Amino acid sequence: MDDNKQSQLISDKNLPPTSPPTLSADASIQAALGLFETHMRDEGFSINTVKAFASDIRLLGKFVGIGQPVGEIGTKDLNDFMLWIENGRDANISCSPKTYARRVTTVKVFFGWLHKTGVLADNPSAAIIQRTVKTPLPTLPSEEDIEKALAVTSAIYNGEAEGKADTRPHLLLTLLLQTGIKKSEAMAIIPNHIDDSDANEPLLFIRYANPRLRYKERKLYLQPEWITVFDAYLQEYKPTDTLFTCTARNLEYVLSDVTEAAGLAKGSLSFENLRWISALRDWNAEVEQDEIRQKLGLSKITWRETRSKLKQLTENNN
Repeated sequence: MDDNKQSQLISDKNLPPTSPPTLSADASIQAALGLFETHMRDEGFSINTVKAFASDIRLLGKFVGIGQPVGEIGTKDLNDFMLWIENGRDANISCSPKTYARRVTTVKVFFGWLHKTGVLADNPSAAIIQRTVKTPLPTLPSEEDIEKALAVTSAIYNGEAEGKADTRPHLLLTLLLQTGIKKSEAMAIIPNHIDDSDANEPLLFIRYANPRLRYKERKLYLQPEWITVFDAYLQEYKPTDTLFTCTARNLEYVLSDVTEAAGLAKGSLSFENLRWISALRDWNAEVEQDEIRQKLGLSKITWRETRSKLKQLTENNN
């Protein structure tokens, strides 16, 4: 989920004719949740966010009663709920600060939606305080580790490793190191998103099908030599739709296999770690901070924590 995503809700008069009947304050949490899930999908929330938010609302239903009318849930109920998940839910079920913060966000988005669509006259979640949660610094592979990994993928690419030559590991690893894109963005690339009309400055265009996410679209520069690997990959895999002709899990396996072959710690070459490495390289190369922010597709607010972590990572490595 994007850290600062604000739901832009449609009003009743703009609902398409096939939309379900409008909710009332007498509707149960369970009934409201069904329409809330539809709303989230329509607004372009990621699959994981929809699942997480729905799970959070079901947990609220467990606390106040899944049949409880949404109009009878007040601020005290929500504050009691937050205390319950933090302290009293179950001694064997811990709630991390990050999960707690997400659940506060869920409650605010859910009741904010009910209020803005006219179901509720007042928003009972408005007075709940959203805590700022800083996640710990990532544990990243060293540049020496990255060089070992690149040696492995290069050997596989050139047919110098045991087994069949394969362009995909080298294409994937170098792409992530150069661009810092997310796994979901990598999976959405189609071959014509890559523009090699200028041999000296090839580009990757990050596109989003959902119009509401167009603000995240951007162009990223690729190293000229990467196009050679790209062309070889096209010849080998002949993708007809997306660039990577496999599932996201398969790409994770590719990175895991390279990690093992390079003798690195498990999880070293995750998508998230490689995104950090790409950003850290730009930071150490003194690239303009706003250029790094835009390259990562981050909002200015989200960039604040990322910038702080890049600074700390640099200091820790010196």
